[in-house]
Amino acid sequence: MLAILQNWREFAVPVGILFSAAAAALIVHYVLFRIFRRISRTFAFVPEGAITKRIYRPTRWLLLIVAIRFALAIQPPSEELAGILEHLIGLLLIGLICWLLIEVVYLLEDCVAVSFKVEEKDNLRARKIHTQLRVIKRLAIVIVIVLALGTMLMTFPRVRQLGTAILASAGIVGIVIGLAAQRTIGTFIAGLQIALTQPIRVDDVVIVENEWGRIEEITLTYVVVKIWDLRRLIVPITYFIEKPFQNWTRVTADILGTVYIYVDHTVPVDAVREQLQKILNGCELWDKKVCVLQVTNTTERTVELRALMSAADASNAWGLRCHVREKLVEFVRKNYPGALPKIRAEFDKQKS
Repeated sequence: MLAILQNWREFAVPVGILFSAAAAALIVHYVLFRIFRRISRTFAFVPEGAITKRIYRPTRWLLLIVAIRFALAIQPPSEELAGILEHLIGLLLIGLICWLLIEVVYLLEDCVAVSFKVEEKDNLRARKIHTQLRVIKRLAIVIVIVLALGTMLMTFPRVRQLGTAILASAGIVGIVIGLAAQRTIGTFIAGLQIALTQPIRVDDVVIVENEWGRIEEITLTYVVVKIWDLRRLIVPITYFIEKPFQNWTRVTADILGTVYIYVDHTVPVDAVREQLQKILNGCELWDKKVCVLQVTNTTERTVELRALMSAADASNAWGLRCHVREKLVEFVRKNYPGALPKIRAEFDKQKS
């Protein structure tokens, strides 16, 4: 007990240095984030609170570990303990830098979400940016984690020797892995190709496997299509490279809708055409670009009328088609009941 009291300075000095370094790190962290918050308020593309949400904790722990590292350099412990602490601090620094880089990637995604909103009507550019960012974000996170784990493992001498031996036979190992993971590598390449060439984008309207839906999520390996009845169709990403599909919003979201009605040959086509114009003028779903009524086919029993109309997007087009079909049938039934489809027959009175 007396020995401890006599040598109290040997314990107090290192502890004091550690606490001072930690306090200095926390003060620097507090000042930095006060500055970051003020700077972020001047930029409209930075969401409010995003910096604090994403990088507040990793930077605080990173500064603390760096401060402890400097404190140990000022007051080093015993040689054996110093080696263990230095290795442990190195592993922590690698892990914290990995954590910080991942949070920076998410922060960039938050900034893009504010600058390019998919909810807007004219969202073609926004969907392009979101599609590229989502694929690149996942790829960047995978690369950061793999590099961090590899760097951590290489700090162990035995693993480093094993790595040297593996690199010596990298040619053979590379060939074997390439053959074994051919489909996996092809899937990743397809994901990158989707991000760069963009045959599909987030929120695109597509027809896949005879199902109508919107692209909800794009990953490096699969695509989630939200079907109109809220089902989810999970499609391998290679599908959109290898097979044909319909993309209704590849260039623009506007689309033409068609309605077919079948009437008798006695129908006054001009009257139906005028009524179509009146129906569209009174409907908010019509974008006032295309309004056409044509006789597209005739049979021995009926005349086929095709009403062609335009809408801002596929959802509006579907509602507009249903509305026009209902109103045209009602118009013919009320005003020209004789023009409804009928079957004609002739009877020979002499034979009867």
